[in-house]
Amino acid sequence: MKDILTKYKTSIDGLSSQEVIKRQEIYGLNELEEKKPTPVYMLFLSQFVDILIALLLIAAIAAYAIGDVIDACVIILAVLLNTILGFIQEYRSQKAVETLKSMMVKRAIVKRENHVEEIDSKLLTVGDIVILEEGNKSPADLTLIEAKNLSCDESYLTGESESVLKEANDDVYMDSSVLSGHAIGVVKKIGMDTEIGKIADIVQEESDETPLKEKVGKLGKILSAIAIVVCIAIFILELMQGTELVETFMTAVSLAVAAIPEGLPAVLTLTLALGMQEMAKSNAIVKKLLSVETLGSCTVICSDKTGTLTENKMTVVDSFYTNKDKTLLIGNLCNNAVINDGEVIGDQTDGAILKFCKDSKINYERVDEIPFDSNRKMMTTIHRLDNQKDIVLTKGAPELIIDKCKYIDNDGTIEIIDDKTKEMLSKKIGEMSGKALRVIGFAYKDYDENPPEEDLIFTGLLGLIDPPRDSAKKAVEDCIKAGIKVVMITGDHEKTACAIAKHLGILTDGRIITGAELNDLSDDEYLAIAPDIQVYARVKPVQKMRIVEALKQLDNIVAMTGDGINDAPALKKASIGVAMGNGTDVAKESADMILQDNNFSTIVKAIEEGRKIYDNIKRFVKFQVSTNVGAILTIVGTSLLSLPIPFNPVQLLWLNIVMDGPPAQTLGMEGAEKNLMERPPETGDILTKSTLLKIFLSGLVMALGTICVYSYKLSTGIPTKKAMTVAFTLFVIYQLFNAYNGKSNSDASSKYLYMGIILSFILQVLIIYLPQLQLIFRTTSIDLAEWILIMIVASTIIIAEKIMNRVIQ
Repeated sequence: MKDILTKYKTSIDGLSSQEVIKRQEIYGLNELEEKKPTPVYMLFLSQFVDILIALLLIAAIAAYAIGDVIDACVIILAVLLNTILGFIQEYRSQKAVETLKSMMVKRAIVKRENHVEEIDSKLLTVGDIVILEEGNKSPADLTLIEAKNLSCDESYLTGESESVLKEANDDVYMDSSVLSGHAIGVVKKIGMDTEIGKIADIVQEESDETPLKEKVGKLGKILSAIAIVVCIAIFILELMQGTELVETFMTAVSLAVAAIPEGLPAVLTLTLALGMQEMAKSNAIVKKLLSVETLGSCTVICSDKTGTLTENKMTVVDSFYTNKDKTLLIGNLCNNAVINDGEVIGDQTDGAILKFCKDSKINYERVDEIPFDSNRKMMTTIHRLDNQKDIVLTKGAPELIIDKCKYIDNDGTIEIIDDKTKEMLSKKIGEMSGKALRVIGFAYKDYDENPPEEDLIFTGLLGLIDPPRDSAKKAVEDCIKAGIKVVMITGDHEKTACAIAKHLGILTDGRIITGAELNDLSDDEYLAIAPDIQVYARVKPVQKMRIVEALKQLDNIVAMTGDGINDAPALKKASIGVAMGNGTDVAKESADMILQDNNFSTIVKAIEEGRKIYDNIKRFVKFQVSTNVGAILTIVGTSLLSLPIPFNPVQLLWLNIVMDGPPAQTLGMEGAEKNLMERPPETGDILTKSTLLKIFLSGLVMALGTICVYSYKLSTGIPTKKAMTVAFTLFVIYQLFNAYNGKSNSDASSKYLYMGIILSFILQVLIIYLPQLQLIFRTTSIDLAEWILIMIVASTIIIAEKIMNRVIQ
């Protein structure tokens, strides 16, 4: 004790008031610091710092400058739509640190100037003397100078569910709950220097971009670059042909509008939001929109065992008795669990034993207890029955129980344990352990002058297991078919982990490694074997971070599960962090997804939904980009042929926003492909080389058809306005047929897609024939013969798609 007091320059009487003030100036207050969030107005304004938005604003200014007020208003509306959606998507505050702050103990009992008082915990400083009692929480990281039967719950930090017995010189961490006993400690660390503080600092770090965000960003840059280059080329070409400067500028800007998929952010948001709703129905709450797609690209799932792959319901499944009645009696009385309406309150192992032994309870009065701790690995209680001698009841690790036993109870006959009997019992323990059972030994004796846990009488063994979930095995099989590797991470014994993993199909031809072995490996050594590891046993939560980093370094998209505070950094670092519904608030805030039912199969359902969403994102991206390519080629083609530009700016916005709305959004609602979970994860670009080729060819077909019909109509001598209306309508109908090409090969109905196509067709008819809309869009009526021509030419995109699907893979 003296060494500890000297180290922190304090005394058993506590710090003086002057010393407290001095140290608070040095160390600050005992509270967690929170990084200042980006102001809301800055988040909103940042949406305008984008080349796509800038081009649209230029188009609006140009339209207004030449008197096209309607065009300018429509373009500004498009800008506002994009910026508002982007702002909503980014406006999410980081609540992990707020949760940590709310978890901090508000009051602390301290001893200062030999006077015990209760203070606000934020006023604690290094060197303060703190008193802990049963039911308290540690207000800071402490080093104990005195401890009497102190048992603490550190599961929120370490992930270990069993209580920890603390002695003098041991550390107690901030927010640890005192389950029993009392102690006096010296404040070792406060605020951000505590273990929770270190985690808070990591949690506040910026998250890596999700795969979808990277891919969409890359696509946006490519489209922007194409738009700028083509606009400049058209601008120069039109000037060389003698077109007026203002008209040339508007032509170039119109082309820029055509090259920008304005509807992409809106459809992306809607598709992801619908996916979130579907996942919520399956008990998977996704907190961040872009994380939905990340699930679909997942290549590795790192899953906890207990409660996720298993039921988290310890059950006695095997037994061996030399005296059954005595064993059941010990199981009942040497037990701190409570069963309330069938639910276990307390330690799960104790609860399972209590359920198994419940019919043998006798009303013994408990007079003393020696709690379980990780060093002794046993629990002992002392009971009194009427006026009889007190009885000692003990349970714990079987090897240690046998070592403590001098006798064995053979159905009431007490005999000395000989070497042969010990060998038989050891063999039995080995058989039960080989079946991945947690084996508990039981013993008793009459209370005498000897230490309570010496010269015991052996009575039996119980074997327990946390059974795998029925759905987990099927879910693992689905993952393997889908090309997703499942890795089990558990704090359990290697044998238990091995048996469960083999039963579930996780451990096949791969390796199993323990946390201790992992610690002994260098980073290079670990990276070399990481792809072969299927099971991690005896792993501490802090090691999860290293596992995630290694797997990501090997180009994996990693889903990581967790429930404790110490899991938060790994959940934050993973491609997608998955918190358990019964986990800590900090884990939930740090994760991207929360499993309300803690079930591994729910992760797999979420992955299936993520893949469906990713497919649908590719559908509408392909649809929209092919529309943009078709518009670009059409305008470039007519310009090269010295024809009037067939689309005005408002018509181009109709094609890019309103026209792309119903078809593109309903493409985002298509059902899952039939082979969805029988193909490997897609981790490449949204638009592969083959998809880009199909997009270009689709755009080329639409451009050639539109230019040919437009040129033909102009050659017949009809007014330019009518020829433009025919070309504009043909291009719209091309898009409706192109949307039909994007429907999924699914058992689900495509009714929403058909409804979207019909709605868009009706709107196009109104634009052509309604006088008010004719004024805005500068259209005119067309006759039946022209409609027949439009339908025949537009149908070529369906034929072209079927040919491309056969030829281009």
